[in-house]
Amino acid sequence: QVQLVESGGGLVQAGGSLRLSCAASGRTLSGSIMSWFRQAPGKEREFVAGIRWSGGSISYAEFVKGRFTISRDYAKNTVPLQMNSLKPEDTAIYYCAARPGVIVPTSGYEYTDWGQGTQVTVSS
Repeated sequence: QVQLVESGGGLVQAGGSLRLSCAASGRTLSGSIMSWFRQAPGKEREFVAGIRWSGGSISYAEFVKGRFTISRDYAKNTVPLQMNSLKPEDTAIYYCAARPGVIVPTSGYEYTDWGQGTQVTVSS
């Protein structure tokens, strides 16, 4: 099991940027897929971006391509999500998730570990 703690959320104006971070502890992340999901009020949880901790696989939802960048910091054991050109529709609670694997799944049901989430609010 891996413990995940998100940080970096907040309030930003449309067009602005935020950098979220997912700090992981517990079992080794080698062989893990680390992803970000989000859930807006009244909407279903949706996949945002995912990355293979050991390298070789990155996936983005179409609606964030070119605006968001997921990466991994081996020294800090974190998975940052850089979010640029934010839009009001990006407002949601953002969750970090993990699972063992090679390919990045986009269904939340495939993930075994979840963080508590961090709120992102984009004003127009």
